[in-house]
Amino acid sequence: MGPRIKEKQFDTVKFFRREKERIYKETDGMTYKEFKAYLAKHKKWAEK
Repeated sequence: MGPRIKEKQFDTVKFFRREKERIYKETDGMTYKEFKAYLAKHKKWAEK
């Protein structure tokens, strides 16, 4: 019998893929200036 695999309660890869897709959808078609404003508005992401 092989090692028991513990069921994941949080899948990091799945989470970040979903977040990356969400950010892409929110920023698709933005100009550079709009994108910079978006990043400034969501700066809290980088502060943690």
